[in-house]
Amino acid sequence: MLHTISAFDRLGEENAFAVLARATALAQQGRDIVNLGIGQPDFKTPQHIVEAAIKALRDGHHGYTPANGLLATREAVVRRTLTTTGVEVSPETVMILPGGKPTMFAAILMFGEPGAEILYPDPGFPIYRSMIEFTGAAPIPVPMREENGFAFSAEETLALITSKTRLLILNSPANPTGGVTPRAEIEKLVKGLEKHPDVAILSDEIYDVMTYDGETHCSLLGFPEIRDRLIVLNGWSKTWAMTGWRMGWSIWPNGDKGAHLYDKVRKLAVNCWSCVNAPSQFAGIAAIDGPQDDVDTMMRAFDRRRKVVVEGLNALPNISCITPKGAFYAFPNVSKTGWKAKKLASALLDDAGVALIGGPDFGILGEGYVRLSYANSEENILRALERIGAFLSK
Repeated sequence: MLHTISAFDRLGEENAFAVLARATALAQQGRDIVNLGIGQPDFKTPQHIVEAAIKALRDGHHGYTPANGLLATREAVVRRTLTTTGVEVSPETVMILPGGKPTMFAAILMFGEPGAEILYPDPGFPIYRSMIEFTGAAPIPVPMREENGFAFSAEETLALITSKTRLLILNSPANPTGGVTPRAEIEKLVKGLEKHPDVAILSDEIYDVMTYDGETHCSLLGFPEIRDRLIVLNGWSKTWAMTGWRMGWSIWPNGDKGAHLYDKVRKLAVNCWSCVNAPSQFAGIAAIDGPQDDVDTMMRAFDRRRKVVVEGLNALPNISCITPKGAFYAFPNVSKTGWKAKKLASALLDDAGVALIGGPDFGILGEGYVRLSYANSEENILRALERIGAFLSK
């Protein structure tokens, strides 16, 4: 066997893709599978965005682009950020990347090493912990508790910070729980972070426009006191149904303390992915500057499906589900069913033809929960709920 470094043995996975592969394999065998596992909109990318990419190809945009992204794309992100947050950022702090994960990869790689600690949400996106462990840093879970609506507690988060803490990862609206942290809690956290000036913050805001019931997203960009150590992750995948385009952006710190991080991530791009392809960047500009009618239509559909999911889950035996306030996930409590969460998810796929994800795939505090994505049709959601109910009633 060829010898590799031990860091690769610590890499985890995103089990949603494994469940997708298993569901696809079963479907190819003739099984009728309803997939509520994968976290991607079931809508097509809006046509004007597709046409912008086609035009870019026809116009000859076939070559390399700058490692940090085309200036026009970065300026589009500046405009969009001003519209959604009221904060004006410089295009010289904007980085265009092939999806959202490279920002996680870059930020965690910058701050993670043996002896360091990195705080991350739990339950949370599994790549956070995977990348922390890859670097050799100690992963410190920040609990996302059902009784708090799966929002983080500022007091609990601040209490976890030590002299070894290098990076704090936040995510609201949240995957996998759909939790949205209120502004008041974020303000408490920012105030408390004044006592920890050497802790960097990575705020994953990829679901920023996906809120419901009058909730609004509170971007950490709105707090200038932490701007010099704040990295904001965002992108096109969710808002404009562009998961396969691999288009993300991030906004990096300004000021003397953190401005040097931008050049570090630019160099990482040069060494790793070189650049983001040109036609996708023109599509990204069209997404930001073009009509948002398709986004509004998608969000209305998600809101309807959310209500169907919550009502249906709460009608099932021994299952309860609080109403998610953001993203397109429900995170029902299945602890009273008598099943371990991952075994239940596996059995539902194999025996009932419903794909979803066991809570422990999102962290040590995920036991007792499963994640359902309602980025699927109401018809399929109702079919899935009926099958889950029949399975649990056996």
